[in-house]
Amino acid sequence: MTEECLCGLHNKLAKKVKAKMLDDDILFDIAEVFKIFGDSTRMKIIYALKLSELCVLDLAYITGSTQSAISHQLRILKQASLVKSRKDGKVVFYSLKDEHVIKLFEIGREHVEEL
Repeated sequence: MTEECLCGLHNKLAKKVKAKMLDDDILFDIAEVFKIFGDSTRMKIIYALKLSELCVLDLAYITGSTQSAISHQLRILKQASLVKSRKDGKVVFYSLKDEHVIKLFEIGREHVEEL
């Protein structure tokens, strides 16, 4: 890329910014996390789990989805390290992995509510 920028900052500013850019793999992983947040059922699950630890049947009831659909979404959330599970007898309870998940959700919520 040898084109000159018309604003005259290309050589200095662009080189500084380029030097500070995150690695492509990290940016890809960040994009993948946001893709997970791109589904309203998963957002319902995350919000419900923000309020309380719940099992699949509870989440199905709360979201108005089937147990199978919720299990599928929980699998996606778990693979993305956004949700964790614990077993109590035969029942598996789900909760949010950590505070970062809540922060991501709340930032999105604040942005939407400002519009």
